[in-house]
Amino acid sequence: MSTAYEPVIGLEIHVQLKTRTKMFCGCELSFGDPPNVHTCPVCLGLPGALPAVNARAIHYGLMIGLALGSELAPRSVFHRKNYFYPDLPKGYQISQYDLPLCRGGRLGDVRIHRVHLEEDAAKLVHVGESGRIHGSDASIVDFNRGGTPLAEIVTEPDIRSAEQARDWLQLLRVTLRQLGVSDVNMEEGSLRCDANISIRPAGSDELGTKTELKNMNSFRFIEQGIKAEIERQEALLRAGEPVVQETLHFDPRTGRITSLRSKEEAHDYRYFPEPDLVPIDITDEMLEAARAEVPELPAERQERYRTQLGLNEDSAKLLADRVELAEYFESVLAVNGSEPQAVANWVTELAARLDEGDPAASKVEPGALAALVGLLSDKAITVGAARQVLDRLVAEGGDPKAIVEAEGLGAIGGGEELAGLVAEAIAANADAAEKIKAGNMKAIGPIIGHVMKATKGRADGGEVTRLVREQLGL
Repeated sequence: MSTAYEPVIGLEIHVQLKTRTKMFCGCELSFGDPPNVHTCPVCLGLPGALPAVNARAIHYGLMIGLALGSELAPRSVFHRKNYFYPDLPKGYQISQYDLPLCRGGRLGDVRIHRVHLEEDAAKLVHVGESGRIHGSDASIVDFNRGGTPLAEIVTEPDIRSAEQARDWLQLLRVTLRQLGVSDVNMEEGSLRCDANISIRPAGSDELGTKTELKNMNSFRFIEQGIKAEIERQEALLRAGEPVVQETLHFDPRTGRITSLRSKEEAHDYRYFPEPDLVPIDITDEMLEAARAEVPELPAERQERYRTQLGLNEDSAKLLADRVELAEYFESVLAVNGSEPQAVANWVTELAARLDEGDPAASKVEPGALAALVGLLSDKAITVGAARQVLDRLVAEGGDPKAIVEAEGLGAIGGGEELAGLVAEAIAANADAAEKIKAGNMKAIGPIIGHVMKATKGRADGGEVTRLVREQLGL
């Protein structure tokens, strides 16, 4: 019997902070500008240049720590992390080592190990004669990115699958976006993820040898890369070969994993305190300022919607993940608060018609959507008619009741007219009627369809079903 293995995964996430200037100098931050236009002696590492800490970056770091429930350090120190690479002009990176800004915390079901601040490296591009990166014979450096403020968020090894890693990162991304500390645009590199992966026999407490997948920049690639590495490690162990601790690269085009460097080639960073920066003392005023800017976060909002408003899991998550939908939902609830789930359903219907647009900027006033939900609740219109009304509201705005009256969309809920139409439908679908009499209620479809066609969708489906059963003596 073959051994079943369990993955053990921890993540290291680099988040570019949305400050106006770089971490230790006054150069403007931008994306997409010509190379090397946002540089100065400090971020180029020229002799005699002295860094100064970006206070807004510290503020954002404190907000992240508060959002994650971390222990915030009363005193935090920057260190020099020494290594040599062309994208690091000083020969060291200013980072944090044993006195990070934040320790501990949790987001969802994953514990946080630490959050620290540092500066980003420059952008190194390898270019060959054909302009392709692979098979290059020259390297160029764009220093615009060098010195960008980063928050590195390190998790505990609490993740047990590639899917859980993807879902948790999506929760982290929407949390950071709603905090306002980063645009978390993975395509532009403002959210990058490394994964530390090992496997062990299921049920074991021992940790296996871990490998590190570097710089994955989309949720799909992260999931694919982790799955590929888990499969690679399982294949090695089943073949009786050891897993080697190394840093790896996942190529999403080919699905291949290749080695970047082994443990033996790892750097000795020789950390020591940055002599040109004083320690950061976190004052009560700094903490209060950060706390005042932390909004209700997605996980908290989702729980409130589930427990207090009774929304189902999918609706609560959708609204919590998109703050513009949540704010619009609550505006509609302020008008019609009696049916939170129905309101959530129709906010979702509206969102689908607006692509990624903000419903508050649409022509559908919250009061109009609340009125539409009320018409449905009173069975004054059918769901099909409500969708027609919503289409008109999206295009033109207006009052749902007036649209229903002008277009003749009011529901036919009962009375002799509907009873007569049901009788006609039964006569026209005698085979279906016989099946229903025999106990097969699934055969009612053609009869309901006949009535709906005759009423242009204005009949109430529940009332039609009741009348069918009544007229067939069931």
